[in-house]
Amino acid sequence: MTLLPLPAFDDNYIWLLHDGHQAIVVDPGDAQPVLQALQALGLQLRAILVTHHHADHIGGVAMLREATGAAVYGPAGEEMPEPLERVVGGDTRTLLGLRFEVIDVPGHTAGHIAWFCDPRGTASHAPKCAEPAWGSPAPAGAHAPSAPLLFCGDTLFSGGCGRIFEGTPAQMLASLDTLAALPASTRVCCAHEYTLSNLRFACAVEPGNAALQRYAEHCVQLRARQQPTLPSTLAIEREINPFLRSRLPGVREAMRARAGATEEVAVFAALRTWKNEFR
Repeated sequence: MTLLPLPAFDDNYIWLLHDGHQAIVVDPGDAQPVLQALQALGLQLRAILVTHHHADHIGGVAMLREATGAAVYGPAGEEMPEPLERVVGGDTRTLLGLRFEVIDVPGHTAGHIAWFCDPRGTASHAPKCAEPAWGSPAPAGAHAPSAPLLFCGDTLFSGGCGRIFEGTPAQMLASLDTLAALPASTRVCCAHEYTLSNLRFACAVEPGNAALQRYAEHCVQLRARQQPTLPSTLAIEREINPFLRSRLPGVREAMRARAGATEEVAVFAALRTWKNEFR
């Protein structure tokens, strides 16, 4: 299996997972990059996975379904382009021989879901090669998914999290806790190239975080070569992402000094408010 981030709009990624013959796409806000990739690689699109209802995630669904006949799977609690199969947290679907688990992650939107897959769980689909570790050279854009995959839409970003439009800070914190509890090797396939701006904010929150400084330098180098910073991993995010670290003393003290927040949800809410205003 091969994982590809297809750039769309200004900073979106549409994730394409394929076995050389058949493919799955996640959050296709624009059909054209997907159709071009399918044609270039000689792939048949079999499934479309959706995480939430925003236009930059569903805008290409109808065209792709009509052009390819692919099945569409999306959240039960959100307005979606019909027809599709609606899913809720705890549901599973087997696609291209891989088992995908649905995780409820409300916060960015009320019915947001994530899709989690561990390719190692099916021996016949175990990858033949491992992706280089963080800091090592990697082919631009292509990844062999030798570890679990998390397609998390706009809930978790590298170095950040999504804005809270329809949920509450408590919901978003709980959703991030759920994702952070997945295996450390899980590859974080979020939907936007927001990493550098997120890391600038993270450095303001935790200026003494050496792992964050190293990761920020690594990501700057990737973008200078016009390479994606994604996927990240949960192991990295636990070290550098302030929204996964909001209970740690350094982040708590920064938010107490800035906003007077001490209770864990209030600390998280103040952190998200600071990020909304950060320039």
